[in-house]
Parts: sequence; C-alpha cells; structure tokens
Amino acid sequence: QVRLVESGGGLVQAGGSLRLSCAASGRTFSRYGMGWARQAPGKEREFVAAISWSGTSTAYTDSVKGRFTISRDNAKNTVYLQMNSLKPEDTAVYYCAADRRTFVIGAEYDYWGQGTQVTVSS
Repeated sequence: QVRLVESGGGLVQAGGSLRLSCAASGRTFSRYGMGWARQAPGKEREFVAAISWSGTSTAYTDSVKGRFTISRDNAKNTVYLQMNSLKPEDTAVYYCAADRRTFVIGAEYDYWGQGTQVTVSS
C-alpha cells in the first residue's frame, strides 16, 4: 500500500509558476512509476506527466510540454511537478499517482492522492 499526499496548489495569475509536491509513504517508493493527472470541472481526469522509477524517463501530455517538468527524489520519497507559464486552461485538481509498473503513461495507476487545487486567473 502506498499513501500519497499532494501539496503546493493555489491561486496564481496567468504566466506564473507553481511547484507541486507529492510525498509518498512506503519503503518501496523508488520502485514505483509515478505520475500526475488533473481533472477540470465537468471533464474527465487526464494524464499530465509521468516519470520512471529511476527518473531517467519522462513523458508529458502535449499541452504542457515545454512548460511543466516532472522530477523525483527517491531519498525523500517525493515527486514534483514544476509548472511554469501557467494558463487559465491549466486550472484543475491535480492528482499524484503511483504504480507498481516502472513507467506508466496515461491515467491508469494503482494508487492516487487526494488532489490539490490549482487555479490560474486570467
């Protein structure tokens, strides 16, 4: 079992930046593929970014490429999502996710956090 707790969400103006953090419990964190997904009001949850267990592979949905960066620190059991040049359409609840597979691109993960709200004003 993996418990995930997100932090770092908030209200920011368009063009601004936020860094989301996800703290994970469990001694086997370094073996899990990690990712971020988001869900805007009235829409389905969508994949945002993924990182492999070693951190050597990453993937992003097209709409955030060049603006968002996913990273992880296995010594701290933490995964991050640095979000720059934010746009109003990035407004959503952002969820951290973990999977026993080493690298997962998509929104099919074993474990999910509770989510953190990101609101981008125009």
